[in-house]
Amino acid sequence: MRIVGLEEHYVTDDVASAWERLGARSDDPMAAFSGDTTTDIGRRLRSLDDERLTLMDAAGVDQHVLSLTTPGLFELDEADAVALQSTTNDEVADAVRRTPDRLQGFATLAPQRPEAAAAELDRAVRELGFHGAMIFSRVRGEPIDSPRFWPIFEAAEALRAPLYLHPQIAPSAVRQAYYRGFGDEVEVALATHAIGWHYDAGVEFLRLVLAGVFDRFPDLQVVLGHWGEVLAFYVDRVDRIGPTAGLDRPVSDYLTHNAYLTPGGILNHRYLGWARDVMPTERLMFATDHPYVPFEDGAARTFLDGSDLSETDRAAIASGNWERLIAAIRR
Repeated sequence: MRIVGLEEHYVTDDVASAWERLGARSDDPMAAFSGDTTTDIGRRLRSLDDERLTLMDAAGVDQHVLSLTTPGLFELDEADAVALQSTTNDEVADAVRRTPDRLQGFATLAPQRPEAAAAELDRAVRELGFHGAMIFSRVRGEPIDSPRFWPIFEAAEALRAPLYLHPQIAPSAVRQAYYRGFGDEVEVALATHAIGWHYDAGVEFLRLVLAGVFDRFPDLQVVLGHWGEVLAFYVDRVDRIGPTAGLDRPVSDYLTHNAYLTPGGILNHRYLGWARDVMPTERLMFATDHPYVPFEDGAARTFLDGSDLSETDRAAIASGNWERLIAAIRR
């Protein structure tokens, strides 16, 4: 059974330097955290070779699909972001070529210039062999569902290449209203991995539905981590917005036809069972959220082997569903 992880992060020195130059103008404290080379996480994010492969072996993961960690290029000035997207993708492509049996790639995009981002997605898929792209909820505060970003969705649908929608920390006004009052460290944790990230990405998927993105691009496929970023647990409630919004079909129908779910490092059999109740098994895939969630002693394989999945479903979630999805990409 091959195990492929889809939410497996990296950062380059050039991107970390761009985050540092942004400094106080950045609305995302994760940029400084992830760019810090003095921490284990900062060092492991930079490794695309030996240390990463060693940690993959320890976790029991055969392949990583590499993705630039949050906030990607989405917070940068337009000129910096556009300058970095192709060089970053080229650097990752070199790493994939060195160990193609262990690494794959998601493209990094600079949506500040949507047409250029769409062209870079096409290049990354057709020339570099990447399998789609990672996107985030907002581009310098503007929601990714805004019509001016739709060229990216159009390109992804034309290529049949998936977009992994990763959480992004909420804007400062939201953090002030919901997450302040507990000291900086706790506030950032509350606004990110504790709960804030998951509401952020779940709400953005809903915005994509309500904005008509999936009606305009019905074959577009989006991957959601962390068992569906809250949505899978509230499908009955979110479906109630459909008639109010004038949707032609329930929100849950968009979820089961336009989304795939991964654990995003939450290796919990209860959540797996719930996801299987909500989603077809062929729309569940795997991810460990490296290096933010460390795993050893073959934890990825232990999680899958310890589930009540059939052998066929276990192999499908481990890698089969991903391989079927990327086999349909138009190269």
